Amino acid sequence: MSTPPVVLGTADRLSTPSADEAWRELHRTACAPYRSAGRFAWHFARGKLGRDPVFRGLLERGDLPVRARVVDIGCGQGLLASLLAAIDGMQARGRWPAAWPAAPAGAHYTGIELMPRDVARAEAAVGGLPNAPRFVCGDMCKVDLPACDVVVILDVLHYVDHPAQEGVLTRVRDALAPHGRLLLRVGDAASKRGFAVSQWVDRVVTLVRGHRVPPTFGRPLADWVGLLERLGFKVRSVPMSQGTPFANVLLVGDLS
Repeated sequence: MSTPPVVLGTADRLSTPSADEAWRELHRTACAPYRSAGRFAWHFARGKLGRDPVFRGLLERGDLPVRARVVDIGCGQGLLASLLAAIDGMQARGRWPAAWPAAPAGAHYTGIELMPRDVARAEAAVGGLPNAPRFVCGDMCKVDLPACDVVVILDVLHYVDHPAQEGVLTRVRDALAPHGRLLLRVGDAASKRGFAVSQWVDRVVTLVRGHRVPPTFGRPLADWVGLLERLGFKVRSVPMSQGTPFANVLLVGDLS
């Protein structure tokens, strides 16, 4: 007697991908909305998400918790919002790789950006995504920060002077829930050559995005860590410059 065929459900038909396969799928899905926002937005999304190690690293290390209220300061055209929406879709399809920590699905996202052009690109591309990202055009030194679980600040805090940096970080601490987390990427000014290269590339990218290049205010890594610890964060450093000439470091600060 023949054995009846096994009918597979959707999750069974879709095999769990490897980490590399999963990242390629996430990259493709997160970049897709930017086609409608113009050629620059599309190419910038592909290049930034594809080459900047910070985005994949956040997932591989499990830096973002499930159902977190995420505030992204200096969000640009909202790449993190699009990535979070792609994560929701992958998780729903049973495609999250077993090699990674739990998917940071169900995030509630608020992006804060000073530059109106970038906010316009963000809203045009990802403003209507299912995770309903919210974008605020405003100065990070002045805009109200909503209550949140995670604050992400990538490569923007050096655009304000040292007192203003401390002011922003103090407001971040006050907005974070107990056991909240700050993900802050900075350049280590103590690494003079790498820091100089990082600053040069940063200026070029700023010009390409159509913005003027403001002065910058760096700190040695030890000073960044000391500042965060004075504000009550327990800090660990994650190198971000492997295989590059830069001096970037991701500081993961957790509140007790």
